[in-house]
Amino acid sequence: MISTNDIKNGTVLDLDGQLWSVIWFQHHKPGKGNTVVRTKLKHVLTGKVVDKTFNSDTKVEDAQVDRREMQYLYQDTDGYIFMDTTDYQQITIDNETVGDARNFLLENGTAMVALHEGNPLFIELPASVELEITYTEPGLQGDRSSAGTKPATVETGFQIQVPLFITQGERVKVDTRDGSYISRV
Repeated sequence: MISTNDIKNGTVLDLDGQLWSVIWFQHHKPGKGNTVVRTKLKHVLTGKVVDKTFNSDTKVEDAQVDRREMQYLYQDTDGYIFMDTTDYQQITIDNETVGDARNFLLENGTAMVALHEGNPLFIELPASVELEITYTEPGLQGDRSSAGTKPATVETGFQIQVPLFITQGERVKVDTRDGSYISRV
């Protein structure tokens, strides 16, 4: 049990037997009444986002989530195979749990895997990753007032928008939160 005053981003709460991750919180003191804590909670399994307000200093059940650095090995028919870098145990994570992270996972790359009672909940990637452009059309600079972009496919098979000067075979830095191009490497 933790106090609502101790809530912070990334905290996983157990509310009515369901796991919710705090993605935003704010302490609010209205003109009248007690202080409240406003939160945006994301359901760990379904991804549903809800707003919830707690009274200040009330107790909520926190879930014990173990975040471990794991190495992505390969994908098979059952899901994605990860290896714990400390004890070399391998676990299989299903496609739904991996979600959009599959667009940025490279074999032998590392990611943080959140586990609750031995079950994988979600995968946390670094803010950006370096990927190689495997296919893109040559960019033609025309008469335009702003810089143009073109589609490019990266080594994971994901398609992103890149500036016209990027060519096939180059390495680029990609934001894992929204899949946007950051810079050339």
